[in-house]
Amino acid sequence: MAGASARAAAPPLNSRPPAEPSARAVLNALPEAVLVIAADGRIAEANQAAEELFAVSAQQLTEMSLDQVVSPDNPLFALIAQARNDRSSVAEYAVTLRGPRLGARFVSIHIASLAEDTADLVVSIFQQSIARKLDDQLIHRNAARSVSALSSMLAHEVKNPLSGIRGAAQLLEQNAGNQDQHLTRLICEETDRVCALVDRMDMFADNRPIERMPVNIHRVLEHVRTLAESGFAQGIEINERYDPSLPPVHGNRDHLIQLVLNLVKNAAEAAPQVGGEITLSTAYRHGVRLAVPGSDERVHLPLVVSVQDNGEGIPEELRAHLFDAFVTTKADGSGLGLALVAKIVSDHGGVIEVESEPRRTAFNVFLPVAPTDARDETEST
Repeated sequence: MAGASARAAAPPLNSRPPAEPSARAVLNALPEAVLVIAADGRIAEANQAAEELFAVSAQQLTEMSLDQVVSPDNPLFALIAQARNDRSSVAEYAVTLRGPRLGARFVSIHIASLAEDTADLVVSIFQQSIARKLDDQLIHRNAARSVSALSSMLAHEVKNPLSGIRGAAQLLEQNAGNQDQHLTRLICEETDRVCALVDRMDMFADNRPIERMPVNIHRVLEHVRTLAESGFAQGIEINERYDPSLPPVHGNRDHLIQLVLNLVKNAAEAAPQVGGEITLSTAYRHGVRLAVPGSDERVHLPLVVSVQDNGEGIPEELRAHLFDAFVTTKADGSGLGLALVAKIVSDHGGVIEVESEPRRTAFNVFLPVAPTDARDETEST
């Protein structure tokens, strides 16, 4: 009986309590980057999200100090000092985090003491760029769609009547006196100018899916750089910061050339005449899954192409409408360059972000990687 009771009391094999997850597994499961900062500024711990944010392995991070991955003048250090001095938790929203491998990231920061008997701090960094990318994607695609609709309307409602006006002016010119002929010629010149503007907008009316293939984005940048240095960007220093290991973009080479060309033209016009600089850079970052227009496919956008200038910056009142048609600060500008950029980015299922402050304006384009099975078709020239 005693043996039977012992056997009955034994727990079944499948009733063992589940193993508790390790602290490291919990840290790595968090979506925000988490760092433990020692009193001397050394990074004591880092989770997987921190690896992705700073593009450095956790093992390397724990051999570095915070000022090696974040610019020493960044507001993060003031927040850390405040948390230590006040011995309290500190939270700050809408902070721009900068660093050698970061570029500029829009984040929220929370800092708290690890324990009462230690000076170690836990820094949590939550990227707000995901929500911003989603918002920006919708804004830029809507801008592209509005220009497409406008261009279709102009082609039908404006261009045909203009042809009739020009024809009438030419007939009048045959019987006009010398004093009036300059007026008929003026009518012809102005109708030609408006027709040319409508022709430029025809590219927005084409909503067919673009032909895409693996594209070496560095060859696109080199092609645009050659055009710029021999033409509109003469006298401006053009710097390169390329990631040589970048995989090919899934895109259309001609459209990508047009996209980069428009951004470099804008940068050249914004850069100062003396000491003007343009920086072309590429990087690989973990992107957001977004839908490609015209399909159910969802892609990552880890490839970043950046065009930066050292001009005065974009006026605050223009930033919300920067990609709308006919919005420009140039006296002779049409306001179609960035609208076309928005359409090309949208056609590629990408996102474009703008960072602007005095002496630094950057347009960052996030693009998809070419499928692995198509990369052997990457252009060879």
